[in-house]
Amino acid sequence: MSYTTVMVHLKLGQSNAYVLRVASELAERFESRLIGIAAAQPIQFNIGDGYISGDLIEQERDEIAEECKKVELEFHTINEGKQRTSEWRSTTTCSTIAAYVAQQARSADLIVTAVATQDAFDAQRQVKLADLLMQAGRPLLIVPDAVNPHSFNSVVIAWKDTRETRRAIVDALPLLKLASHISVVEIAVEGEINGAHTSIEDVCAWLRRHDIDAIPIVSESRSDDERHLQLIAQEQSADVIVAGAYGHSRLHEWALGGMTRALSLQEKFLAFLSH
Repeated sequence: MSYTTVMVHLKLGQSNAYVLRVASELAERFESRLIGIAAAQPIQFNIGDGYISGDLIEQERDEIAEECKKVELEFHTINEGKQRTSEWRSTTTCSTIAAYVAQQARSADLIVTAVATQDAFDAQRQVKLADLLMQAGRPLLIVPDAVNPHSFNSVVIAWKDTRETRRAIVDALPLLKLASHISVVEIAVEGEINGAHTSIEDVCAWLRRHDIDAIPIVSESRSDDERHLQLIAQEQSADVIVAGAYGHSRLHEWALGGMTRALSLQEKFLAFLSH
């Protein structure tokens, strides 16, 4: 198994150095075709907003086109001298950016994207990761800003016996084959510890049949499982955390918080998420 095509989503109006570095490294490791993609959604005007100058609309479209040219140059620069096939795609879309990237993901095995900021002002320039996870039908590798160079040597699998996690571990198999140290971690409440041991032993045995060695770790749940997982990942010197996305409903995650949201916003590890 391999990622024959990696798609890297770039943000407009800012540097994409870190996400491009990770995407380029993956493309080198897997000898993948690399697709760069960017999009922006113009400001949406309602009929009740009153008169909107055509010049204002045209000016915004020109600004978007200029920003697209800059990130396209950034993408081509990272590919200079590389012995691989690359392609650039960009658009101005009246739909959401997530919808556009998800549609184009039909051409890719994996989407690499940056951690989204929580700045509402950037809503027309960056993808909503929750929407992209739900729509893409492809795994996402989320790259924090200013991430340290990653060798993909150490991976933590955040195990929970759900459809989403089973999907994630299959999607991550090519990445797991790069790693020299893999931990399968389950955080369980006190009465479920024995069942958790049985569950992750099965997972480790399944991985061995794919020629992947992994160590099982069961840890008792505390008040903050998201923080607990990140502490375990630090102890394991993890480069990447693999997890299923939205095992609970998105409404539950929005109201109460959850592992998916925590992993997509954290700043220390790459997050490989699949739904």
